[in-house]
Amino acid sequence: MPFPSWPMIWGVMWKYAPEVFSEDERRILSRYFTNLDKPVFALVNLPEVVKGALFARYSRSAKSLRRLFLDEFFEDGKLSEGSAVTAGVTRAEALYEKMLADYGDDSVAQLGGVHLACEQASNILTKVLERGRLMAYLEQSTRYVPYDKPLANGRYKYLVPEEIGLAGLEQAYREHMDSLFAEYIALFGDVQARLLETVEKDPNDSDFVYRSSVRAVALDGVRGILPASALSNVGIFGSAQAYEALILRMRASNLAEVRDYAELIKVELDKVIPAFLTRLDRPDRGGVWVRYLQERNKPLRAVVKELPTQFEESPRDDVSVRLIRFDADGERRIAAAVIFSQSSCTMSGAYEAANSLTAEDLAKVIKGYVGERENRRHKPGRAFEETSYLFEIECDYGAFRDLQRHRMLSIDWQVLGTSLGYAVPEIIEDFGFTARYTAVMESAEKFHGELMKLCTSAVSAYAVPMAFRVRFSLNLNAREALHLIELRSSPQGHTSYRRVAQEMYNCIRNVAHHSNVAYAMKFVDMGNYRLGRLSSLREEERKNQGISR
Repeated sequence: MPFPSWPMIWGVMWKYAPEVFSEDERRILSRYFTNLDKPVFALVNLPEVVKGALFARYSRSAKSLRRLFLDEFFEDGKLSEGSAVTAGVTRAEALYEKMLADYGDDSVAQLGGVHLACEQASNILTKVLERGRLMAYLEQSTRYVPYDKPLANGRYKYLVPEEIGLAGLEQAYREHMDSLFAEYIALFGDVQARLLETVEKDPNDSDFVYRSSVRAVALDGVRGILPASALSNVGIFGSAQAYEALILRMRASNLAEVRDYAELIKVELDKVIPAFLTRLDRPDRGGVWVRYLQERNKPLRAVVKELPTQFEESPRDDVSVRLIRFDADGERRIAAAVIFSQSSCTMSGAYEAANSLTAEDLAKVIKGYVGERENRRHKPGRAFEETSYLFEIECDYGAFRDLQRHRMLSIDWQVLGTSLGYAVPEIIEDFGFTARYTAVMESAEKFHGELMKLCTSAVSAYAVPMAFRVRFSLNLNAREALHLIELRSSPQGHTSYRRVAQEMYNCIRNVAHHSNVAYAMKFVDMGNYRLGRLSSLREEERKNQGISR
């Protein structure tokens, strides 16, 4: 049966009784709500603290939200004329003080959100900023933004950690960082020039598409020279609760940059959502939390040192992906969840039915559940969350940075160092620049060793180029695996993380033997593309031309 038109839904099927407001009330409400006569509306021109408090009261009031605002939050019947709206702030702050500080009702801290810009953060710090699962992030790309312009102070874009200066190593550190950036700039120019010489321009490509794709490939090839101290910009959107957890983690860090940045974040958040963060500075709340985070792993380090840990020799491939753990009956668990949601049987009955399926019928159930996916944004439902995979991955730090930002999974990583070796991009080898690239990495490895004599491994990591490999684990369910693998294997992706995604797919199909899950991953791209960015730019230009017509 076709869906009825929207006017029919609104005019005939939907029986909404608009609330009646006086002319004065309508004048007030029109400034703060996007409409006054429909059941769906947005809140505008209000501080975050008021929006959150309104919703907190909303859950325990019989009043409509607009009536609640008029009765309890619009103070003294006065409409603020300035651009800085203060309506309801006093009431909201009092409510939060009671619900957060006194009652400990954490859910209300999810109701206020802030967009926050974090600039000139090292690539060590960005991983801390982006660790929270329930936040949204956008980070400046090393693939499309060259690091060839200095800051306003004339320095290249890298951080000198406070700990480096205290160890008396600032001068040596700066000289080494400057040499890395100088070689990055020189090699970028050389690789880009060779690409322009060797890659023919398609007659159908505009000059912009051609040069942009060549530039992106050149940046891909040389970004491994950039150190982890390279500065980046991160945009964050999150709830007050997520920011509270972030600041707690950062205050407990063993790195000065992270601790200092925590206070910068707190100062700015206090300007827009102060009532949400009152617990952070209370010794019996935030103080205790930070001490717990600082102290909790100290006894563990001694225990781990005593364990008979087995160290395996890491393969010297650029990328290593190992499937450490999976559910042998994972596909039947997916089928059980499907059967449960599509029937009236118990969960135990659904498992019994799933376990009795033949291989052919199991495939029918899962394939029927997946349906006909027309693009990678058409994803199976939550039954795919019933089985999971634990991967151990070793790849260059640059690729790790991109994979780390996936949030609906569990990830942990070891401190970046030089012991796992480094990756040499294919394009560097093709153009005969391997000796130059290798010389940079060997120099960096030597300098890292010198730092390790006087600094901790966490501080020494700032000096390590992104070409060096890092070991990390990914624990994710089949639904998130489908999303990550299809997205990160797309042709325009970086070669390193494309290989990681492709190997993850191979592990699911050939090691776990989850052929039906692998079948669902219809948009995994197993190809190898030298100018992968070119295809996406061509598509983008084609769409833009269509719009302009």
